[in-house]
Amino acid sequence: MTSPGDLVIDPSIRSRLQQGHPWVYRNHLIGGERLRTGQWVRARCGGLTVYGLYDAQSPIGLRIYSRHDFPNQQWFRERVWEAWELRAPIRASGQTTAYRWIYGEGDYLPGLVVDRYGDYAVIQTYADSIQTIVPIVANTLRAVDPELRGVVQRPRQNDDDDQAQPILLWGEWPPRNLVVQENGLFFQVDMLYGQKTGLFLDQRENRRTLEGMVAGASVLNCFAYTGGFSLYALRGDAVEVVSCDVGHGLAEATATNIALNHLPADRHRFVTDDCFALLDHYARQGRTFDVVILDPPSFARTRSSQHAAMRAYVRLNALGLRCVTPGGLLVTASCTAQIGPEQFRELLGEAAAQAHRRMQIIHEAGHPLDHPVPAGFPEGRYLKYVIARVQTLV
Repeated sequence: MTSPGDLVIDPSIRSRLQQGHPWVYRNHLIGGERLRTGQWVRARCGGLTVYGLYDAQSPIGLRIYSRHDFPNQQWFRERVWEAWELRAPIRASGQTTAYRWIYGEGDYLPGLVVDRYGDYAVIQTYADSIQTIVPIVANTLRAVDPELRGVVQRPRQNDDDDQAQPILLWGEWPPRNLVVQENGLFFQVDMLYGQKTGLFLDQRENRRTLEGMVAGASVLNCFAYTGGFSLYALRGDAVEVVSCDVGHGLAEATATNIALNHLPADRHRFVTDDCFALLDHYARQGRTFDVVILDPPSFARTRSSQHAAMRAYVRLNALGLRCVTPGGLLVTASCTAQIGPEQFRELLGEAAAQAHRRMQIIHEAGHPLDHPVPAGFPEGRYLKYVIARVQTLV
């Protein structure tokens, strides 16, 4: 490790740090002018001392790892092992081989996630500074699970470099057509170039919850990607499932997943289109479904985009509500971290008013077990998931 640096943190945020918040924004740091991105630093905030990685580019100038000392190899092994043990019930089920092994701040390794697909692990980082710990995390994954066959790293999600490619950190490359299991369903995933790291793992249990509510129903699944919710709906005995997504090749990928599971392809249709446009078209036609699923990508990456995201959620859900058969279900989600659960419910209320519908929330959830959230880090709870019964106004 290179020589550590020293910083001073504005004492006004001391209580937040004492509660375990892992981020310090640049405007709360004093004395970082000569520090380098990825350098370990000791930072003092009043009588509190914390240890973390400095970042000269990110708005988050310091990510905190420890309040006792600079992390060493044993410290990383303990964090990775704790994360491994937390996921033991998922592995014990024998029906799921894809899950999030390390959820960054949620597992006390800020800025880094590790997803497990079968016998392979894929690492992603969310800031340049985190590259400092990637080699030691990769080696620790191997030590904790000897059955691991390969560890790869995906480029950062906001990396604008078209030449950025996945990197093999250890072992063998995963196959491009790797098949994994989720609650007994089979999915073909592309760990190297697919969205996220191949699957939207955070919706795993929410998909299973919906499965028990769709028997005999017609279902519209918007932002379907490779058909996650659609497969669960078909297994749940829905009589008709329409999937919609604008992405190239997603119709074929969904068809592959349906075939892998021997599900009734005659009950499914994929529409390659903009979901807002399709919902507007169906609403104008008076076309309705017993269940409408809205699981869009994030509408805001920064706080400055929050207002536009709120408008987008109201418009999307108002359109979706108009496409639900009276007495049917709206299944709606938000992965925008800048909008909290209470705000999301308020937006749904506004959407219901615009659509002239009544909404009764009958189920509300967030993350599954493999996406833990520290009590002192509310920003970590980005996922909101609501199932509501929809009726006409009286």
